[in-house]
Amino acid sequence: MFPFKFGIPARRRALVFCVGFFAGFASLPAHAQVAADQAAEQSGSLPQVFVTAPTTVPTPESNVASSITVIASQQIEEHQWRTVPDVLETVPGLSVAQYGPPGALTSIFIRGMNSNHVKVLIDGVDVSDPSNPNDSFDFGQLLASDIERIEILRGPQSGLYGSDAIGGVINIITKKGLGPLKVTGTIEGGSFGTLNQTFHASGSQSIFNYSFNLDHFHTTDVPITPLFELLPGEQRIDTSYDNLTFSTKLGADINEHLSLNYIGRYTSSNYTFPGDENCSFIPPYNCYQNTAPSLQVDHDFYTRGEAVTSFFDNRLKNYLGINYSDIHTFDTDPYYGDSTNQGQRVKFDWRSVIEALPGETVVVGADHETETLFANAPGYGEFDQDASRNDAGGFAELQSSFYNRFFLVSNVRYDDYDTFGGHVTYRFAPAFIVPTTETKLKASYGTGFKAPTLYELYVNEPGIEIGNPALQPEESTGYDVGFEQPLFHDRFSFGATYFHNNITNLIEGVPTSSGAFTNVNVDRALTEGVESFADWAVTDRVHLRTDYTYTRAIDENTGMELQLRPEHKGSVTALWKPIDPLTLSGTLLAVGQFVDDYAGGIVNTAPGMFAPGYVVVNVAANYKINDLISLFARIDNLLNEHYEDPLGFQRPGLGVFGGIKVAFDAGGKP
Repeated sequence: MFPFKFGIPARRRALVFCVGFFAGFASLPAHAQVAADQAAEQSGSLPQVFVTAPTTVPTPESNVASSITVIASQQIEEHQWRTVPDVLETVPGLSVAQYGPPGALTSIFIRGMNSNHVKVLIDGVDVSDPSNPNDSFDFGQLLASDIERIEILRGPQSGLYGSDAIGGVINIITKKGLGPLKVTGTIEGGSFGTLNQTFHASGSQSIFNYSFNLDHFHTTDVPITPLFELLPGEQRIDTSYDNLTFSTKLGADINEHLSLNYIGRYTSSNYTFPGDENCSFIPPYNCYQNTAPSLQVDHDFYTRGEAVTSFFDNRLKNYLGINYSDIHTFDTDPYYGDSTNQGQRVKFDWRSVIEALPGETVVVGADHETETLFANAPGYGEFDQDASRNDAGGFAELQSSFYNRFFLVSNVRYDDYDTFGGHVTYRFAPAFIVPTTETKLKASYGTGFKAPTLYELYVNEPGIEIGNPALQPEESTGYDVGFEQPLFHDRFSFGATYFHNNITNLIEGVPTSSGAFTNVNVDRALTEGVESFADWAVTDRVHLRTDYTYTRAIDENTGMELQLRPEHKGSVTALWKPIDPLTLSGTLLAVGQFVDDYAGGIVNTAPGMFAPGYVVVNVAANYKINDLISLFARIDNLLNEHYEDPLGFQRPGLGVFGGIKVAFDAGGKP
């Protein structure tokens, strides 16, 4: 185990890499979705959902071949999801591994892929942390109150998004100000010392639009250490977490041809938790919690500026942007000492959307990105490292529609890294809606890659790790085929999708003659499975949905199952509005057993150990007293399920929470 986040951390060290988030690319989709909802409200029909992740262009979800799940802000509010891991728990094809309570490291696996095979975007901006050893994104720090919607796109997407998008893309779009001034504030308290507050002010006037958001999340005394990791008579050290996030999204429509957008986000968080030390390397191979708590402090800043030009009645749009991110993490540990990590990214990007012909849209773009890292751990071998790299890329995409029945998206991208050179990826995704039955048949085939991280390439930890500048990118090919069937005027629908992915050149650490480890491209993996769903609007007041995912994820070198990827996962989501002011919601999440080599505090010497499955039930209620005041309450883990995911990291038991929301709308609407 290593003493700081930059290395391979101690099991209990909750890595925090980046939090923040910005805006830019999502300004057009937000307008498109609001306009669609308003038109649907006036006509009495169901709103048409527009998505941007599969193509970067607002596209009706019914016309998209890709497997995609969309979660809107209304759902987030109805279920009272406070963090993004809460939002993603029931999404098909996803596995969520959270190393303890809110604030702890949280990894997402899409279709059995590695956690760093997920491209995470917020308003079109890559939010991964270059100082993270595997360059993945930690969802544990991301609060949900300022999110307009989340699009989860599954399958290889590097033909449009470049590195990291082997498993898919999670596209997060934040709220934008529209219409008269709206001000909302909430305060919530409950179990585990919870005290949360939010404040939002947004609107538009003349050529300007604005959104300001303040979100404070606070918990104390949340258990995380299983009892078997305590020495006789030892008191358990619980976790505490405090997250203060400020975000803003500003825009100005200068004239009919030019718009300017700006976003900024700053997060300051503190996470106190017990470390794992005093490990025994003889039977029974136990580790016990440290005698004093560890502390992780994050100061993360993200910002983006963008100019949008429109010509020929919006048939030609150009987006030119620059974004900057600075992710700064400080760790202090009573056993290992202090360490500091800092990751920075500067990216310039250009994208042009051309409506060439009716039903034919061409998208071309280019970008240049510089990533840097700095890591310092003076208490451990005088470790001090910095590294950087550049990537220039370009892509082209054709989006076609024929007779509103056949849809095809095809794209190709070229990336040129100053480390390993050039790489080409592509994707095809056709869909066909069958006349009369309205059955949607869909398929996709694509390639993906994951560039070696700066840590894997260059970082040398004394006696621990040796960088390998000769590393090549991890690569994948994948396809899926499926169908969706609407019935009873779209009141009931069901569908299923089979997916298959082959991953090669996986990077793995191997020992050297000096006793240290280095990384090489030696591993292969296979993932396949089925995602299925059924969605039923029972009445205008009752809505039910169920999802089930089967995933088979295999290390092809050993034939063993990959860790933290359950074969079976199912969920049921329910919404009931018994009377107009009252909304009741509930979710049931069932996760089957999964392979986890963490046993009794350290790595298990007999690989293939299974962690038991679990069932978690959450319920929530929202009651609107009047146009100004609403009350809300929820119970998390209603059955008080005791479970660890992963093993060694206890998840919170039953929790009861409640609060009040005050909302003011200068337009006179609730």
